[in-house]
Amino acid sequence: MYAIFKNGGKQYKVSEGSIVLLDKLSLEPKSKVEFNEVLALHNGSELNVGTPLVVGAKIQAEVINEGRGKKVITFKKRRRKDSKTKRGFRRDFTRVRILKISEK
Repeated sequence: MYAIFKNGGKQYKVSEGSIVLLDKLSLEPKSKVEFNEVLALHNGSELNVGTPLVVGAKIQAEVINEGRGKKVITFKKRRRKDSKTKRGFRRDFTRVRILKISEK
């Protein structure tokens, strides 16, 4: 069984027991979180696609920890113009373990 859900403007495909890196949620470790914006649900034999969401579907998860990702460098250079820009950022994330996917 797997599900596709939406969080923070991104879509994630998850199954029970999988670990996902989401945008920072500002929650304590070991706390429970529930996602109701389920876009599609596959239970092994049939695929249930929502319009736009699957009615009554929920994903229950547990927060493992929060952290910061590796540094990402964006570098732009315009040739022959002596113009360049270098910027970097580190993404804040929340690591989440999917506990249960329920249809209704």
